[in-house]
Amino acid sequence: MNSNFTFDWSAAFSSIPHLLTGIPYTLLISIAGLAIGFFIGIFFGLLRISPSRWLRVPAIVYIEIFRGTPVLVQVLFIFYGLSDVIGHIGPLTAGIAAIAVNSGAYISEVVRGGIQSIERGQREAGLSLGLSRLNTFRYIIWPQAFRRMIPALGNQGIISIKDTSLFAVIGVGELVRQGQIYIATTFTALEVYLMVALMYLAITLTLSLLLRLLERRGLVGQ
Repeated sequence: MNSNFTFDWSAAFSSIPHLLTGIPYTLLISIAGLAIGFFIGIFFGLLRISPSRWLRVPAIVYIEIFRGTPVLVQVLFIFYGLSDVIGHIGPLTAGIAAIAVNSGAYISEVVRGGIQSIERGQREAGLSLGLSRLNTFRYIIWPQAFRRMIPALGNQGIISIKDTSLFAVIGVGELVRQGQIYIATTFTALEVYLMVALMYLAITLTLSLLLRLLERRGLVGQ
């Protein structure tokens, strides 16, 4: 331990304006990636519970591949690997794509679990009322299942926000990348990374508090 080290609070606070420039990129990648991942998750989640093996198997393959490999490897594959095949992919696009395919795999399982948690009697009741299978799913199954999915979707959102920190390796100007740039000129790694951690904590705590607020109002679960 270096006994001569003194934590420089002024360096920590002076880094805040510079770090704040990375937050829009962090939020953009998270929100855009999760929005795309949500639709991917619904698509593969429905395929996952299909009675047809020909529809289930591709969904299982997709889910296992993207849940079983690190998101860092996925973004490197997209940024460097796919760029060689289909042309240059910008770091921001690669980051959004990585969050989309990675979160989509996890959300697929959330969708599957949410739908399968609805009692069989709900579906039978809808059909007995004369609703088609599609309308039974649309008006009875999905609204209830979606409420049960919200806590898990919130957790996935928090995980994806934290995953964006890995994209500094491809030069995305998000929070960690801005911290690295600032450290390169000030050599105050401990102070700056502490502020980076606090900013991530502020973002994720805000999302957690929002979820708890929804739970208290009875808008999720049940």
